[in-house]
Amino acid sequence: MSDLAYFATGCFWGAERKFWNLNGVTNTSVGYMGGATSNPTYEEVCTGKTGHAELVKVEFDSSAISYKRLLEEFWVMHDPTSLNKQGGDIGTQYRSAIFTTTPEQMIDAVNTRDIYEAELTKVGIGKIVTEIQEVGEYKYWIAEEYHQRYLEKNPNGYDCHSSTGIEFPMAAHE
Repeated sequence: MSDLAYFATGCFWGAERKFWNLNGVTNTSVGYMGGATSNPTYEEVCTGKTGHAELVKVEFDSSAISYKRLLEEFWVMHDPTSLNKQGGDIGTQYRSAIFTTTPEQMIDAVNTRDIYEAELTKVGIGKIVTEIQEVGEYKYWIAEEYHQRYLEKNPNGYDCHSSTGIEFPMAAHE
């Protein structure tokens, strides 16, 4: 059985590709979470009225890759200090968010946030604004088929990922 992780980093296409390329990740899909609208469409999510974020559902084998390693990738693949936008993608659907599935994931998410924020502070980059919350009552709504593994189907497709350019500190690696 695979473990689950949910990460929102702005546009979900590039994030999905980064995760599916990690050894130990067994499956990925893209969808919507964090809002109130049931079974939202991409067009509805893009209005900003659903409350959902675009995100990647990551299934992983925890004996091959740790949740902490996924978090390290999450922090550096986008700009977690940018509120409701990544690059030219602007709106609440492009917010930075982590939805945890266990108390251990919550602890790891908060701890790695604090480690990365300290690293960003050293170089004068602002505070991390990533939402970290339990999945709780939120439901994952899978996105339309044409969004799944989009950059595999469209290798030269849009891959908006802003980044701080700051690596996760090696001393924090397991």
